[in-house]
Amino acid sequence: MTFDEGSGTVNRSLLLVHGRDFKPAEDTFTDLSMAALRAGVERDFPDQVDTFDAMQKQVAWYGDLNAEILNGCGKRYDEQLDIGDRRNALNAMRAITARKRFGIRQYDQLPGKSAVPEAIADVAAPLLGAIGLCVPLIGAVSKDFAKYFDRKSDYAMKVRERLRTRLCELLDRGDRIVLVTHGTGSIVAYDVLWQLSHDPDYKDDYADKKVDLWMTLGAPLGDSNIRKRLLGAREPASTKFPTNVISWHNVSAEDDYTCHDNTLADDFKMMMQERIVSTVHDYRIYNLAVRYGKSNPHSSIGYYIHPRVAKVLVDWLVDSDIQAAPKYIL
Repeated sequence: MTFDEGSGTVNRSLLLVHGRDFKPAEDTFTDLSMAALRAGVERDFPDQVDTFDAMQKQVAWYGDLNAEILNGCGKRYDEQLDIGDRRNALNAMRAITARKRFGIRQYDQLPGKSAVPEAIADVAAPLLGAIGLCVPLIGAVSKDFAKYFDRKSDYAMKVRERLRTRLCELLDRGDRIVLVTHGTGSIVAYDVLWQLSHDPDYKDDYADKKVDLWMTLGAPLGDSNIRKRLLGAREPASTKFPTNVISWHNVSAEDDYTCHDNTLADDFKMMMQERIVSTVHDYRIYNLAVRYGKSNPHSSIGYYIHPRVAKVLVDWLVDSDIQAAPKYIL
């Protein structure tokens, strides 16, 4: 393992995975995402800002792969406008200086707030799955997400490789890792974690290496139709799930249709029964992001800056470091 020679502690690293749709260039996206995470820490735990700043941070970015698919479908992207709108959303939420204001009262005042998309997803997902229309519907809403499940496409392989490369570098260094995944990026992360646990090409080197904390934000992993398509879904209990996560914290926002089934502890309880994860915690929040003048409860910026995310992250940051094994004198 890699230890800091001065303190004897293991390096800490944050690895973030984005989801579907167009994304700004990698450096810009990274700066905006880390600024949002930092703003939440600075607001609620100002004494831990230096600890956050000292942590190594990076993004498994595959925005170019998303754009290739979306552009091929005739969609267009105004990057400058998107960056500006993301900054406006971040600045508006950064101006909220009290964590208690991230509640239902503030959320109910947002323009364009609606529970309809989540309600439709709750009702439609089981029915569409039963008649085999789940993936076609996903394709109608999100071309790049649909490609992930298309066996004729190499998109899923390329996306997994982007994350796997970054994650394996950190595991090889022996870092303590917090893996933060948003939206459909949580599906990518789940599949990569499963590969490292069970795939013959990786398990010998990585099955015994652990991610300290996995934080899923607005993840669709609670949807039964999605779970059927995860790697390992048809395997027996002993090899069905990833075995390389210690703690899993899942955060779902009210009215976020992407995570319409917003609890994961019930869906993945077998992981605890099999003793391959220590805990799976679910949290319900209100995402205060406003994008293009309208409430967007799935916004990554709104998740990153939220007090619950800041609390989970700081709890991990201040957790006592793993020390080198003590030398006992007999």
